[in-house]
Amino acid sequence: MSTDGDTDIDPESYAELVREERRKKDEFFAEHPGSPIPQSDRAEFSGLNYFDPDTAYRIEAALHEHDDPERITVETTQDGVREYDNVGEFRTSVDGEDVTIQAYRSPGDEYRLWVPFRDETNGEWTYPAGRYLDLEDPDDRTDDGDWVLDFNEAYNPYCAYSEAYECPLVPMDNWLDVEIPAGETLPDE
Repeated sequence: MSTDGDTDIDPESYAELVREERRKKDEFFAEHPGSPIPQSDRAEFSGLNYFDPDTAYRIEAALHEHDDPERITVETTQDGVREYDNVGEFRTSVDGEDVTIQAYRSPGDEYRLWVPFRDETNGEWTYPAGRYLDLEDPDDRTDDGDWVLDFNEAYNPYCAYSEAYECPLVPMDNWLDVEIPAGETLPDE
């Protein structure tokens, strides 16, 4: 079981690290050919929008692996489908509220977890369809083997920035009844 946030991290140092990673991402979105920002909009692009970094939304939690991972079909923003294996769930708390968050893997991927979610910020402060976390094994694991769910790294799918992208929708099991004011917010219109 985890606690709300990680108290062993210096908030100022952590915030600086998060801001540096965001600066790099903004640079990628502004300049890289693989950016989801349409070329015609890049001259006006001044960076992504974010909530302030907050260690309360960096949560360490055990992955409770499912004995027999179920293969699920997830609809996409362009009426397509993608398949994922539901490999386990994180049972933790956010701002004192118990939540269960399912973790998925693309078939054949042994190292990466996809953790899509919707929360009570969607539509007002964040992308209406939800946001994602990507976790890498072992990079996003603690010495104790727990995973780090850092919602400060929650990001909008590329389809939030361009209709040219097809993005998987958040499965209903990960529609959370809490606010997670961390990570990327709504893109500029």
